[in-house]
Amino acid sequence: MNLKITGLHLDVTPALRDYIESKLERITRHVDNVIGVNVTLSVDKLVQKAEVNVHLAGKDIHAEATEADMYAAIDLLTDKLDRQVLKFKEKQVEHRAPVPQEQASL
Repeated sequence: MNLKITGLHLDVTPALRDYIESKLERITRHVDNVIGVNVTLSVDKLVQKAEVNVHLAGKDIHAEATEADMYAAIDLLTDKLDRQVLKFKEKQVEHRAPVPQEQASL
């Protein structure tokens, strides 16, 4: 997984980078086909904003969150992203009915 963290009007500290990486481990636990992740952190006056683009095999997922605190914005962002990834994973499950044992032996 390629991880790119960008800060707009903000320096990305090692502590912030480690926090983001630990939160994104939750996403990689659900799906294993993550190709790349782009995280953008920005500050506009009193609003802290976190955005993420996750590139999966067959789908791109975007989520964003704004809060007064950057760590709270990252928490909210990972919650949103987790729900979207789980929804994508559920859609990937085969929806065909299982073949009955009687027909399988023919």
